[in-house]
Amino acid sequence: MPKPRERQISLLDTPYYHVCSRVVRKAFLCGIDESTGKSYEHRRDWVEARIHQLSEVYSIDVCAYAVMHNHVHIVLYVDTDQAKNWSTAEVLNRWHQLFKGTLLTQQYTTNQPLDKFQQASVESTAEIYRKRLMDISWFMRSLNESIARQANAEDNCTGRFWEGRFKSQALLDEAALLACMAYVDLNPVRSKIAKTPEQSAFTGIRLRVKAALKGGQPKQLIPFIGAEQENKLKGLNFPLQDYLTLVDSTGRIVREDKAGAIDQDAEAILTRLQIPITNWLKLATEFEHIFTGAVGTPSHLAEFTEHVGLKRSHGIANSKQWLNMR
Repeated sequence: MPKPRERQISLLDTPYYHVCSRVVRKAFLCGIDESTGKSYEHRRDWVEARIHQLSEVYSIDVCAYAVMHNHVHIVLYVDTDQAKNWSTAEVLNRWHQLFKGTLLTQQYTTNQPLDKFQQASVESTAEIYRKRLMDISWFMRSLNESIARQANAEDNCTGRFWEGRFKSQALLDEAALLACMAYVDLNPVRSKIAKTPEQSAFTGIRLRVKAALKGGQPKQLIPFIGAEQENKLKGLNFPLQDYLTLVDSTGRIVREDKAGAIDQDAEAILTRLQIPITNWLKLATEFEHIFTGAVGTPSHLAEFTEHVGLKRSHGIANSKQWLNMR
């Protein structure tokens, strides 16, 4: 039986989460239906554009994503500090990019006069919106409902397009985060949709490679800041080049037509993560099968279990086996 959402998400323990949504009724999210020959590839554009739009509106950043034939993977970072510092006007302006709001919030943002009771009502409503703008469930609702409406209109049908619930995994430490990101970034390579990570269309890794070739990082994704830039407000605490090297060398091994090994330059990041090289390929190709719930050290898993109200921790044995955590 699926766990309630409040027992899968605890921002007290981690701001990082892996989410996955799948379609139902044998529907195609993207790809080509071999039985009819009809192509749905254009829907990748819909999903990717919507993910980018939502990351601009919500106080939720994207670490990695992959738009597949019948599902989408996203690794998210919830920036609660940013949302808490928004003014009432900022909250309402962001909310109105996606939803109509109320008559009073619309009047407030157009600078129409309000009495003190109306002002208090607007402030109260803005606090509700503020919480929603850092809520993963609302983020996924904004993504899935929009795509479902477009797909159903195109298919000339009604009813569910997505499964009723999206899958959510808490990523409790750096090892869990990087292993999950690599798993998501290598999804198209593992599924033989693309030959290399940089050829994987509609993925975060392709954006990172394209930006890196120009000496930068994509604005649509949370940046790698590296250990030497820990004074930055937020970012992934690894050098970008190390991560790209790690994903590239792992992708070469995943491909059956290419012999390969983990590059020596990539070994440093695995050493820091305390993940044995022999375990890394397993993690990068079977992350969801190895871990069905929260991922992290035994101590992190115990704290997470307590905070979300579960009776016992899950995944400790696999954590010790595959992430080499004691």
